[in-house]
Amino acid sequence: MPTNPKTAASTPAEPKGTPKAAPKASAARASSADTAAVNAAKAAPKSRTKAAPKSTPASAPKPASKPAAKTAPKAAPRKKAVAAPAAPVLPEAVRAPLDAAITELAIGERTWGALTVGQRARLLDRLHDTVAAEAAEWADTASTSKLLPAGDPLRGEEWLAGPYGTLTALSAYADSLRALDHGKSPVADLTLRHAPGGRVRADVFPTAAIDGVLLSGFTGEVWMRPGVTEAQVRSRAGLGQLTPTQTGGIGLVLGAGNVPSIPILDTIYELLAFNRVVLLKLNPTQDVLLPVFSRAFAPLIDLGLLRIVTGAGDVGGYLTGHPDIAHVHITGSAVTHDAIVWGVGAEAEKRKREHKPLLTKPISSELGGVSPIIVVPGRWSKADLRYQAEHIATMRLQNSGHNCIAGQVVVLSADWPQRADFVAALRKAYAGAPQRPVWYPNAKKKMADAAAAYPVAESMADGTRLFIDLGPDDDATVMEQTEFFSPVLGVVELPGTGQVFVDAAVDYANEKLVGTLGANVLIDPKTRRKLGEGFEAAIERLHYGAIAINAWTAFAFLTPTCTWGAFPGATIENVTSGIGVVHNAFLLDDVERSIVRGPFRPFPRAASPSSLIAGDFSVLPTPPWFVTSRTGAQVSEGFTDFRIKKNPVGLLGTLVAAFRA
Repeated sequence: MPTNPKTAASTPAEPKGTPKAAPKASAARASSADTAAVNAAKAAPKSRTKAAPKSTPASAPKPASKPAAKTAPKAAPRKKAVAAPAAPVLPEAVRAPLDAAITELAIGERTWGALTVGQRARLLDRLHDTVAAEAAEWADTASTSKLLPAGDPLRGEEWLAGPYGTLTALSAYADSLRALDHGKSPVADLTLRHAPGGRVRADVFPTAAIDGVLLSGFTGEVWMRPGVTEAQVRSRAGLGQLTPTQTGGIGLVLGAGNVPSIPILDTIYELLAFNRVVLLKLNPTQDVLLPVFSRAFAPLIDLGLLRIVTGAGDVGGYLTGHPDIAHVHITGSAVTHDAIVWGVGAEAEKRKREHKPLLTKPISSELGGVSPIIVVPGRWSKADLRYQAEHIATMRLQNSGHNCIAGQVVVLSADWPQRADFVAALRKAYAGAPQRPVWYPNAKKKMADAAAAYPVAESMADGTRLFIDLGPDDDATVMEQTEFFSPVLGVVELPGTGQVFVDAAVDYANEKLVGTLGANVLIDPKTRRKLGEGFEAAIERLHYGAIAINAWTAFAFLTPTCTWGAFPGATIENVTSGIGVVHNAFLLDDVERSIVRGPFRPFPRAASPSSLIAGDFSVLPTPPWFVTSRTGAQVSEGFTDFRIKKNPVGLLGTLVAAFRA
């Protein structure tokens, strides 16, 4: 059993087919002023000590002087990364395009370093336009690749997790850059409050009136690490954009295979947070989206800031060991991370014991884990039981369970009088949710492993999902220590009610479940009000990078002003859920976690007197991301369309559809 870093000391750490260079596109060219800056940048020498590419294209202009940084002292020289030994030997036809892409990125790094923060904001605006132009094909291609037929309401997932999430992120980052360009902190207008344990928290959602309408009742906050002051929060926000001329070399992003926006959002964060240009290697499951990405991200490709390649593990191995790659970011599993850092087999274990990693360059990561769904006992109506059962079914079944943020272990009170009623409602919702294929590689084997470990497992929906209700005498270790990354949902129970149960559930999640990425808590308004500060203190002790209260952690993932990543404290020796954060549109430093809160009930029940008294008001009906939503695709496409066109008339039709969910 791996050591759980939830109890480890927190140590600051930086966040985290035949390959060919992505074709250059002609769309979204720079304005004349920006073009002049770009041309000058291409001629400028690097301000880093890293060696220039051995061969320079004949068309490259002669070097010119590079402007000095406006702020901050000059960064200390960095050593050139050392290639990992035993990197795969690739055929020349495979290797040459990769090397060419890296050479082009080295030139693009100079371009990026010469752009002002204002020019970068305008670049993001152009990127917003090109992504918008590809939104429909992006969502359709992703849906088809996951075997979702035309007209399936579940296609809404690909709108929200693809173009919608990307568009909202681009807008939020551009706003931060515009603030910096005008001499303001990106968080100058945010409310900063105290959080338990001597922390500062920033209220990061909603920041616009329209967010309060579209996602009524939802809030988001980012907690800083203990000891960070409000003044430090405001002065440090901006990260790499505080020193825009100090570039960070070439970053390698090893893309996720489950959600197409993940590698894109990781790329944007590398560029903005650390001033690293990016070589993005797609996961083979996403290769079908290469043409879409090449057009959508043409503004970055045209300037040499991004190259997209495809390939299998041998390509990834070659790139991680390439001497001109300065940093690696991976979204995947801890097993893959360790193979990159330490190798495999007995030699890898020996290297880990001796603290001699194969990978000598820094790495950041997002690696998943086993996410709890803590159900705090209270007095629930039949409608509450049904709604929250559908909520949990969504946490597990969205994207067929192929999510690092999928809830896997439901934690119930053995002493809750409504336990049996809730399990019955959950079993019904889980079995009755729309059926879809289990499509991710090796997912069916993982389901078979779960069934073998637990003979009590119930096969549902023609064998496309498993439900495992574990009794007090059942050994839950396999469920607790294995991220199945497939539609496998377990139920465990703990004694107690009220604060006793909440504290026990927090201890269980911290000590028994592998990983520190995301945790979910469901609690009715009356019980939450009764527990008061005790509940907030328990949340402070819950050591996860994202916590969702009456919501799903996917909300934190898709909200660009929240952060996403594991709870601090992981190391390359014990990485569990990863190192660093992403999706941080305010470019906050010293982040510990994000917390999102949602309404316990949907509209109209969320507008009842009891909800109003409890401060749990919302005008949002069943959210479009629920797997039970009959209008999920229509509403999600409508939300995306509004982010593109800003048309209130079209939005009204979307809202009407939302109430038919």
